Amino acid sequence: MLSSLRRLVLVTALALPGLTFAAAAPKPLKILLLTGGCCHDYVAQKDLLKNGLEARANVIVDHMHTADKTTRPAFAAHTNPAYAQGYDLVIHDECAADISDPEMVKNVLAPHLAGLPGVNLHCAMHSYRVTKDYARPLAPGSADAAWFDFLGLQSSRHGPKEPIKISFTKSGSPITKGLGDWSTGNEELYNNVQDPKVFPGHRSLATGFQTTTDKKGVKTDNESVVVWTNLYGPKQARVFSTTIGHMNETVADARYLELVTRGVLWAAGKLGDDGRPVAGYGPRVK
Repeated sequence: MLSSLRRLVLVTALALPGLTFAAAAPKPLKILLLTGGCCHDYVAQKDLLKNGLEARANVIVDHMHTADKTTRPAFAAHTNPAYAQGYDLVIHDECAADISDPEMVKNVLAPHLAGLPGVNLHCAMHSYRVTKDYARPLAPGSADAAWFDFLGLQSSRHGPKEPIKISFTKSGSPITKGLGDWSTGNEELYNNVQDPKVFPGHRSLATGFQTTTDKKGVKTDNESVVVWTNLYGPKQARVFSTTIGHMNETVADARYLELVTRGVLWAAGKLGDDGRPVAGYGPRVK
């Protein structure tokens, strides 16, 4: 009797003109943001990133933050390979320039090697270098290139804090579709040790151009890839990276936050070909 009644209610409801059923809203993407370590105002930047991303996309950002300001900051990720369990994506924005223990680096990489998408910001590019010879071009796939294989680019140093002109390449990527070239305030231009294309999953999205002046007044022009994507490991995990993001003013810039948001959504498979979030992953209605 109860089953027949349910069928009658369903048939009646479907027959009523204009009656629709709203689809359940997608669950927000759960993001883990790692911040802390040397040389940056992570106390401010962790919140600039969280608030900026959550205002632009259907995401929830949790912090894994340490107040440790050394080049060897301690994170649970260094000893627990399951640190990202339950998350859809990890953002690495830590500065761990002197952590070179291969086992620690394996733990940090473990979720990404298993297929979890990743985003890398600024000093993440100069972290977890397991060899002291990181200024020499390293062979992709080698033990020494473990972190660079994940990034999809090898960098060893940066220049002084001067404005950087960012020019987006004609890559056809939805991440940069419709974005305009812009110039930052004072920022650090990270070098590219070798042609990034040696990493098989690398795809350049923007270059940075910076003019610096030494103590003798000699000007030097430098140019490097500053935004790119990578496909990492046997699961071809999507990875988005940018070396831009040293200063609070840059991290708070709407253009920077839009770029990072798109990178997050692309890595998680939630960015449409038109550069907009797929249905349900735009800004959340509060």
